[in-house]
Amino acid sequence: MANLAQHLFQRARAYPDAIALIDQTLARHGPARPASMARHGHAQTHLSFAAFAQRVARLAGGLRAQGGLKAGDRVVLMMENRPEFLDLLFACWTAGLCAVPVNAKLHPKEVAHIVGDCGARVAVVSESLAPEVAPALAGLAARLMVTSSEPFAALYDAAPIACAEVAPTDLAWIFYTSGTTGRPKGAMLSHRNLLFMALTYSADIEQVAPGDVKLHAAPLSHASGLYSLPHLLGGGTQVILDGFEPDQVLEAFDTYRHVTVFAAPTMVTRLLGAVQPGRDYPGLRTLYYGGGPMYVSDLQRAIECFGPRLYQLFGQGESPMTISGLPKAEHAGDGGEAHRHRLASCGLPRTGVEVRVVDDEGRDVPVGELGEVITRSDAVMQGYWNNPQATAQALREGWLWTGDIGFLDERGYLSLRDRSKDMIISGGTNIYPREIEEVLLLHPGVLECSVVGRPHPEWGEEVVAFIVPRPGPRPTAADLEALCLDHIARFKRPKDYRFVDNLPKNNYGKVLKTALRQMLQQENPHA
Repeated sequence: MANLAQHLFQRARAYPDAIALIDQTLARHGPARPASMARHGHAQTHLSFAAFAQRVARLAGGLRAQGGLKAGDRVVLMMENRPEFLDLLFACWTAGLCAVPVNAKLHPKEVAHIVGDCGARVAVVSESLAPEVAPALAGLAARLMVTSSEPFAALYDAAPIACAEVAPTDLAWIFYTSGTTGRPKGAMLSHRNLLFMALTYSADIEQVAPGDVKLHAAPLSHASGLYSLPHLLGGGTQVILDGFEPDQVLEAFDTYRHVTVFAAPTMVTRLLGAVQPGRDYPGLRTLYYGGGPMYVSDLQRAIECFGPRLYQLFGQGESPMTISGLPKAEHAGDGGEAHRHRLASCGLPRTGVEVRVVDDEGRDVPVGELGEVITRSDAVMQGYWNNPQATAQALREGWLWTGDIGFLDERGYLSLRDRSKDMIISGGTNIYPREIEEVLLLHPGVLECSVVGRPHPEWGEEVVAFIVPRPGPRPTAADLEALCLDHIARFKRPKDYRFVDNLPKNNYGKVLKTALRQMLQQENPHA
């Protein structure tokens, strides 16, 4: 079965009455849904596998018949957490289409670039995002469909279709991730890539059975949505929240049993701030975390609170969720040096995954020495959409060069030390300095700039911009803030603007970002 959606229909035949989906977003989105959608289960909080599969098959038929889409066409999905995301994801695959999920927090101009770059035929956007996104998409070939509209609801009235035949290498998901060029790149993920990811989840983290719960508090467009696959394919239940609220997540641990949830490290610390002393939260089965560095002290607090129910993963959009992992049992220990070293690592290569640390020539470096992390497995992307130059740089002789700097110890545990691309990770989200620098340089009063990350106790890192002004009237922080808000997502904007006479550079004129980061660290050495 090459098509991922075939597994959903197989589970629907085997477990027709098992609950596939529980919607806890109806309070926010229910009134906005057309009345015609109610007959397809959108007014229900609980949906069985049989009903969900039927809904997906009808939506797939609507996309092909009414949407005018053909096999291989791309469909952009931009919405907050809601059932329609999973409907569309599996309907795209059922119809032989490729889904392009987009972060709901992106700036409309960023969304327009993605829609145009992938050549999407349709962009489905939630009603709350449409007013800002629609003008940015004007003039593009993609048809805009709003989730609250009657035309979108009419797609669910179509005749159901059978699951399309696809090749294992056909594209299922294009994952757009920003790069050092400042332009987002689309990592092409095939049905085989995502199936391998799901099977590796079952091999390394947990087996999923009917009744097990996958709680979606983080965005479905990223890590949480990717790991909806092993749960749906295993007959588990998806519980969809409309955002990450610690009290709501902890309440779910009491409401449901065998709960698995994804949290970025900053989300874990927010959960720890909301837990009640002495509570065990027996409903929690697995809390898997990743997307940024996790301070060992915070991790030890999480282990004290939740016990050995945590799993750390390291992956990229180019190898989704699947490079290395630190198992639950490896989180347990005596708090000694060996235990802390293990907690500070990214664990061991995942099942079926090869990981090496190499020098610039691709030669393995000795144990304990720093180099670039490269990986090879069936999870590794097909390449970047319409970007052969970036593909050739990232994929070399079957290996993905991650751009992350780290080392392997004598037992094979991988630890990361730096990011060769100067990426900033804030709140579990990747932020790329050059993208921000290019926007700042649009201001006529900015001569030079350099953007780096500063340690932050809650968010991991925050963005700081160093500005060298041109002679004459100086731009103000307010001027630059307005410029950023007009071009990039709010979460990417600098939190601090530093006006300086010059930037530190080496003999070749390259800005020494390490020196800037060290200066910030010296200002607050305990950060």
